[in-house]
Amino acid sequence: MKPIKAMADAMGMDEASWLRHANPWSVWTRFIILPLLALAIWARVWLGWWSLALVIGLAVWTRYNPHAFPAPKSTGSWASRAVMGERVWLARKETPIPDHHAKAALVLSSFAGVGMPFVGYGLWVLEFWPTFIGVALILIFKMWFLDRMVWLYDDMSRENAQYAAWLR
Repeated sequence: MKPIKAMADAMGMDEASWLRHANPWSVWTRFIILPLLALAIWARVWLGWWSLALVIGLAVWTRYNPHAFPAPKSTGSWASRAVMGERVWLARKETPIPDHHAKAALVLSSFAGVGMPFVGYGLWVLEFWPTFIGVALILIFKMWFLDRMVWLYDDMSRENAQYAAWLR
């Protein structure tokens, strides 16, 4: 999944940024970006070209979000462990992960991608149901992917002292 690694690199993710991103507020405010983006694109009907300001604002927020919140007092929450699991996932070349986690993550990411044509078509022709179904598919499979990242983190932190140290 090179696109995820490229996005992490583009967002300037260092140790401190990852810890700040592990704040549940960061996770949940990122989770709503796709529905808001769909709404911003749909807003071209009401706002015309001004809807681009909303799209640009969401792009800026997407970039800034991992840095926006303080490090959480505890990283034991589901959302924090999902972020730490994503870090483990991104480091899988350096520290291999079990095959069952890798396969599941790839399958779930692929299934999430199935929603993209629905979203694209729905927004292009301004049809609610294809847009809604596409966004729902993406979010459902993204949530499932994040849940798998929690499982991955929990498994790997039992075997890797560096990963275990992220939990506080």
